[in-house]
Amino acid sequence: MRKAETARGGTGRVTRVELTAAPTELDLAGTTASTWSFGAVPAPTIRLSAGDTLHATIHNRLPTDTSVHWHGVALRDDMDGVPGLTQKPIASGEDFDYEFVAANPGTYWFHPHVGPQLDRGLYGALIVDDPHEPLSYDDEWVVILDDWLDGVTGTPDQVLKELSGGMGGMMSGGGGHMMMGARSELLGGDAGDVAYPYFLVNGRPAADPETFSSASGKRVRIRFINAGGDTAFRVGLGGHRLTVTHSDGFPVTPVDTDAILIGMGERYDAIVTLADGVFPLVAAAEGKGAAAFALVRTASGQAPRTTASIPELTRSVLTADKLTADPSVILRKRPVDRELTATLSGSMMAYDWAINGHRFDPSNPLAGALGVKQGERVRLRIVNTTQMWHPFHLHGHTYQHAGPGPRKDTSIVLPGRSLTVEFDADNPGRWAAHCHNIYHAEAGMMTVLGYQTA
Repeated sequence: MRKAETARGGTGRVTRVELTAAPTELDLAGTTASTWSFGAVPAPTIRLSAGDTLHATIHNRLPTDTSVHWHGVALRDDMDGVPGLTQKPIASGEDFDYEFVAANPGTYWFHPHVGPQLDRGLYGALIVDDPHEPLSYDDEWVVILDDWLDGVTGTPDQVLKELSGGMGGMMSGGGGHMMMGARSELLGGDAGDVAYPYFLVNGRPAADPETFSSASGKRVRIRFINAGGDTAFRVGLGGHRLTVTHSDGFPVTPVDTDAILIGMGERYDAIVTLADGVFPLVAAAEGKGAAAFALVRTASGQAPRTTASIPELTRSVLTADKLTADPSVILRKRPVDRELTATLSGSMMAYDWAINGHRFDPSNPLAGALGVKQGERVRLRIVNTTQMWHPFHLHGHTYQHAGPGPRKDTSIVLPGRSLTVEFDADNPGRWAAHCHNIYHAEAGMMTVLGYQTA
C-alpha cells in the first residue's frame, strides 16, 4: 500500500484540515432540519494541488460511529474510510487522522461509509487542482446536488428500515418514504425508490436559492457533484450551453450539450460563457417531478421564478456513453490478464440487492470478493439483471469505458444492460465496489475487489 503511494510521488506539501462531525440544524427556507454535518452543509470545500498530501483530522462528536471516504481518490487503502474493510470505525468521541497523497487532479468529494449516513449532511467537495491546468477560464463554481429528507420527514435509518421490508411492507401500509411511479426514459424505467421533500444546491432549497454572481462574457468552470442518496439529476443552465470537459475528475474530449445526466457519486466539469442577465440553474430530480434550483446573475434584473422550467432540459442531454477520454488519460493498450464479472441482482419487491448472488455482509466482507493480482490489466463486466438503474462505484481505481470511453470511477448501468470497463490493478489493498444508491448498497449491493498476495 505505502509502496504504491510512494510510486505516486508527491510534492511534499501538506494541506491540513480539521472536520468535526456533529449534530446540527439546517435552515431549509424556514423549515428547520435536525441533521449531522461537518459544521455546514455542504462542508467547506477542501482544495490542494495534485501531488500534495492531505492531512485531515476527523473529530467524531456524533452519538454513533462514523468514517470518511474520499470518493474517487486513488489513495492507499487504509485511508479509504470503509469500516470493517480498511479501518475501524471512528467511535463517538474519538478522533482519526486521514493522510494521503492526492496524485490526480480533478473534482472529488467526501462522505461517510457507515450505514446510510451519506443521506445526512456529512459531505463536501475535495478539489485537486492541476498545477499545469490546460483549461482557460475566469471563475469557478462548485455545485453539489442533493436530495434531502433528514430531520424533515424522517431519518435515513428509518428509510432503510422501511425499504428493507420490501413492497409487501409498503402495501400493508407501513411507512411513507417509498416513492411509487418515478419513471425516466433516460434511466430505462424506474428512476428511484425514495420520496424526498427537498432537492438542494449547495445545501439550499429552491425557495432560498444560492446565487452565483459574475460578469457577462466570463468563462466559468462549473464542477457538478451529485451527493444524493437515491436521485439522478438532469442539470442545465437556462439560456446557455455547457461544454463538458471532465467526468469523475478525468479530462474528456470536450462536448457541447444543453444538459447533463448525473448519477449519485458522479461528477462532471463544464465550461460556460455567461450571458447578460439572471439565469436559472435547474437540476431536475430525474423522474421525480421536482428540481433543485440556483441562480446565476451577471446583471441587475428580476430573478426567474423557482418553478420555472428551462427548455435546455429537454434538448440534448449528455450521458457518459457520449464521451471519449482525452488522449492524455487513455489507458495504454495491453493484453487483458483477468476478466471479472459483477452481476447486479435484486428487486424492489424483496429489497434483496446483491452482487454475484451474494448480499454483502459487513461481518464477513471478503465473502464473494473479486480477486486480482498486482500489475494485471483487468476487464470488468458489470451486468445489471434488475429492472432498475444502478450507479456502480469502484474504490481506489479509475477504470476506462470501452471505446475508448471516459475514465471514471462511478458509472450508470441501465436495467437489463451491461457495461464493460478496464483498469490496471496498480493499487494493492481491499476495495469496496458497490451501487452508489446508498439504500441499495446498505441492503447488500456491494462487494470487495481484493489483491491476491500468493
